[in-house]
Amino acid sequence: MGFDLIPGYWLFLLDWLIRLAALAWIPVRSPPAAARSWLLLVGFVPLFGLPLYLVLGHPWLARVRRQRQAHASQLIRDRQAGLGALRWSPGQSDTEDITRLIERLGDFMPMQGNSVELLDDYDASLASLIADIDAAREEVHLLYYLMFDDRSGRAVADALVRAAARGVRCRVLLDAVGAKPGLRAFRRPLTAAGVEVHAMLAGGLAWRSLSRMDLRNHRKLALIDRTWGYVGSQNLADATFVREHPNRELVARVRGPVVRQIAALFASDWFIETGERLTLDAFVDTLAGNTPAQLLPGGPAYPFENARNVVVALIQRARQRVVLTTPYFVPDDVTLGALRVAALSGVEVQLILSLSNNQRLTRWAQRSYYDELLQAGVHIALHRPHFLHAKHLSVDGRIALIGSINLDIRSFALNAEAGLVCFDPAVTARLHAVQDGYLADAQRVTLEDWRRRPRWHRSVEGIARLADSLI
Repeated sequence: MGFDLIPGYWLFLLDWLIRLAALAWIPVRSPPAAARSWLLLVGFVPLFGLPLYLVLGHPWLARVRRQRQAHASQLIRDRQAGLGALRWSPGQSDTEDITRLIERLGDFMPMQGNSVELLDDYDASLASLIADIDAAREEVHLLYYLMFDDRSGRAVADALVRAAARGVRCRVLLDAVGAKPGLRAFRRPLTAAGVEVHAMLAGGLAWRSLSRMDLRNHRKLALIDRTWGYVGSQNLADATFVREHPNRELVARVRGPVVRQIAALFASDWFIETGERLTLDAFVDTLAGNTPAQLLPGGPAYPFENARNVVVALIQRARQRVVLTTPYFVPDDVTLGALRVAALSGVEVQLILSLSNNQRLTRWAQRSYYDELLQAGVHIALHRPHFLHAKHLSVDGRIALIGSINLDIRSFALNAEAGLVCFDPAVTARLHAVQDGYLADAQRVTLEDWRRRPRWHRSVEGIARLADSLI
């Protein structure tokens, strides 16, 4: 009888050893908010929670990837030293600290002489990209998170084949998980046509030697002949890949010196994935407009959470109005606090989210923040007819950020992201027109109405919020 109890004692001992080990180890390796979520999971189900933490709990990258990112960053800084004539100086403007922060975090300096076109129509944006590929004479570089085997994916693949047939050097980087359908359908025919195709952050068994398995390259960038650049939220897929709610996106089509930065970011990712160094020496900088702009890259290969730090700094910079658009809103404590303080300080804080959402757990988690934000005076609007997948913000009619950055912990800490920061009232005014269009067809959320929701909703929201660091 006594021997029958021995396995139970060992299981009981193992159960508590895991809990104690997690208590000593997890807080050292994870931020406090993430540590709380993981400790709660390990505390409830130790035998399941600890293995899951070992796989997903820490945003680690292989040493070679971090070394290559550091090398690329240093090279970018060294090359910029000879481009002083292109540097934009805000002078006495109160944006100088923002430009300095972005440069210290993401390496790229503010550059003058750019033109920025905002593309809000999904099909027109894709048609513009394909037209630029068809007009290319030297080089086409594409870096995207999603590429599907659908009409849009095939149209881009066909344009690449036509470009390669003209002798254009085409290189494509696609996220190994997000773009799996596109890689499966187009990799062989593109390679056969002379297009160089590589998967980023390859999944499967390869992840063990490369990175934490759920780290993703979420950037959406295009570079055509080192003349035109695209930065935004739109992928290489049909707008209807979310059923019944076609995607609504925003893309910045840019020309001017800042295109050099898009080229450098692509070259950095290419180097990190392949080890091959692309030359940027043949770049010819053309002053194409009056917009000062600066590229903001972020991701786990950088020492800090670049996107989060800049978003928080921009919110803190606002004195009149800040408008934030994102499909996924699961902020960390710092971002949440910045929004509350801005609203309580008298700044008009407008948050535009999508009423429809293709991630159920995220939808429940983000709803858990509405009450405290509404109570602080933040305005929340839920866009109705589309899946609003665009990601951008505007500050005081002077600064605009457009790119792939969601206002969630995943974008801040786990994904490689890219955004274009424009210091131009004209660009910001055009962005305001887009944002006003969202608001014209949105459901406004009020504190009184929100507090009438069923009590069981609150319980589900609270449970989902506990998983904020796991989403």
